[in-house]
Amino acid sequence: MKLNRLFAALAMGLAVSGAALAQTTMRISISTAQNSHQGVAIDTFAKEVEKRTGGRYKVQTFYNGALGGERESIEAVQLGTQELTFSSTGPIPNFVPETKVLDVPFLFRDKAHARAVLDGPIGQDMLTKFDAKGFKALAWAENGFRHMTNSKRDVKAPEDLKGLKMRTMENPVHIAAYKGFGIITTPMAFPEVFTALQQGTVDGQENPLSVIISAKFDQVQKHLTLTGHVYSPCIFLMNKAAFDKLSAADKQAFIEAAKEGTKANRARVDEDDAKGVADLRAKGMTVIDNVDKAKFVQALAPVNAEFEKQFGKATLDKIRAVK
Repeated sequence: MKLNRLFAALAMGLAVSGAALAQTTMRISISTAQNSHQGVAIDTFAKEVEKRTGGRYKVQTFYNGALGGERESIEAVQLGTQELTFSSTGPIPNFVPETKVLDVPFLFRDKAHARAVLDGPIGQDMLTKFDAKGFKALAWAENGFRHMTNSKRDVKAPEDLKGLKMRTMENPVHIAAYKGFGIITTPMAFPEVFTALQQGTVDGQENPLSVIISAKFDQVQKHLTLTGHVYSPCIFLMNKAAFDKLSAADKQAFIEAAKEGTKANRARVDEDDAKGVADLRAKGMTVIDNVDKAKFVQALAPVNAEFEKQFGKATLDKIRAVK
């Protein structure tokens, strides 16, 4: 009897140690702070993956560009040296050119429109374009509508942007558009931006309120204009080979976890948008919120004509028509 109990205990011990050994650890990274709309996204994702796989998969979270800027982390995921990343679409067109169209200025009416496009057939079809490039795109999430900040002057009209040296994302559509405003564009990875603003290497930058707040840009920028010139999605990316090794149930667990991460992310963007202007004014920023967007749209008419040639008017109109 004692011998049977001993064997049972040994068997249980081996089962427990086997389960411990079976846990697979993966890494996911963002370029922004943990206390941000992106931090909430990956923290929720990590918690949900562990819960939905019964602890067999654990996702380690890294913040503030600890594993490199967005482009570096996307390259690492593509190569398989990092399993996961959460990135804005800034550098994405360099890997998946079909996504360029999402960065066309003034394409989306508001967040509800953008979310409907990304969650609907257009966005879901676009997720499949990542497969051939070595990625599994798990879900679209959100950065938000981008606004202009600078240390030089109030920007009330498009002509006020002329000659400003602005950091831009490493994104060809953004760069073309901002040159249309007369901006001197300086592509730069996000982890370098605060120091560049602090040292005066660039006069300004453009980002959603969620990023401006979490990055503490109010410490190095005086002027904010709510241009809302570009809607900026985010995306959960996984190495395709790593995803393909998962069981069918675990694949679904990762996708569902990303969807939960998106919910938390969008809720935080909504919260930051609701309180952000008052928060930044209280910290000393001058905020121009009565922007005549029609003037900014008109200033980009020649650039938008080029975008219509590049992407096709029918494609842009199909996105604009989504309710």
